[in-house]
Amino acid sequence: MDHRRQVNLDVEELPTQWYNIRPDLPESLPPPKDPEEGESRLENLPNLLLRECLQQEMSEERWIPIPARLQELYAQAGRPRPLFRAVNLEKELKTEARLYYKGEFFSPTGSHKVNTALAQAYYAKEQGFERLTTETGAGQWGTALSYAAALVGIECTVFWVRAVYNWKTARRNLMKLYGAKVYASPSDQTETGKKLFSQNPDHPGSLGIAISEGLEDSKRDPKAVYCLGSVLNHVLLHQTIIGLETQRQFEKIGEYPDVMISCLGGGSNFGGFVLPFVGDVLTKGKKIRFIAAQSRVAPNLQADYRYDFADYAEITPLLKMYTLGHRVTMDPIRADGLRYHGCAPVLSLLRHKGHIETVAYPPDERYVFERASLFIRTEGFLPAPESAYSIACAVDEARKPENAGKLIAFNVSGHGFMDMEGYREVLGL
Repeated sequence: MDHRRQVNLDVEELPTQWYNIRPDLPESLPPPKDPEEGESRLENLPNLLLRECLQQEMSEERWIPIPARLQELYAQAGRPRPLFRAVNLEKELKTEARLYYKGEFFSPTGSHKVNTALAQAYYAKEQGFERLTTETGAGQWGTALSYAAALVGIECTVFWVRAVYNWKTARRNLMKLYGAKVYASPSDQTETGKKLFSQNPDHPGSLGIAISEGLEDSKRDPKAVYCLGSVLNHVLLHQTIIGLETQRQFEKIGEYPDVMISCLGGGSNFGGFVLPFVGDVLTKGKKIRFIAAQSRVAPNLQADYRYDFADYAEITPLLKMYTLGHRVTMDPIRADGLRYHGCAPVLSLLRHKGHIETVAYPPDERYVFERASLFIRTEGFLPAPESAYSIACAVDEARKPENAGKLIAFNVSGHGFMDMEGYREVLGL
């Protein structure tokens, strides 16, 4: 048994293919569809998404090659990333469980979002686009796409949920350093935004509203294309580089997880971390518990499994997913990346078939931030507020007597260096 505190891969061991779980799902993924009334959203999809991403979205190929130039960009962004043994945290908890966490916080922008941002920016450049438009909730996705756009040499416009835009000034400035234009959403830049802004200039916004603004902005500019940071299959597919690396790291030390945990809003970091292992469960008979850590403000995996729009303005097709409703009102939280009404269709199907568990934590966030503080004191890394939910769930599972001797793996999807105000307010620092 290997007890190294850190397990690394060489750059030469970087995965050269993404894993597409669609052919291994227990049943076919319900297709997107049009609403009963209005114009066809399906016919408009080629005008909304990148050509290569749309092909990946619908692909039934199990392995999708990562272009050589993109592999170079991944290496430039610091991939592969370490897997850590949480030895100090284990000792503090006096647990007999073995705790490991993936260090996605070593990303240049501080989160896992770079994995799909680089892919989408690369494909946009290849297709001849000159500008990217997008939404962001907690800000990690907007920062990641701003970074990726800068690296490939195109412009970027970000519509940022107003409740977070107003307090994350450091992250806003970082996006601008990368050259992005950043607007608080609802904004005065789109018809969707103008309507809501005129009704309430202090509207806190939501990810669904910001998505609508990003889509509307790209529709009116033939040189622009919309990119998204979560929910759809091609995004989760790009993120599987996290889980594929983690598989190889566990192979190196002769270990295998019994429990896998990550936070979940739309599903990108959770899916990226667990989907290669879900593939092992579905095709090799492995036994793993997969737990999604959420907020009670947006417990989408505890909602209804049905068709719904992915955005507020109903620009997208209807997707079969667990959803709270695309126009639901959700109170702001510091982990705003978890405040989304729906869960990725792939993960929703797996939840529906009993492969994913979920836990939702109180909206005041003190519970999760206190456990994140324990992680900070023992392991030394400052997690993003969203990652605090992964840590809280891992701590809770490690304390359960039935998990003695089991290996619990969790994803720390981002750092919190630009989120300290949230910790200060919740914990009274």
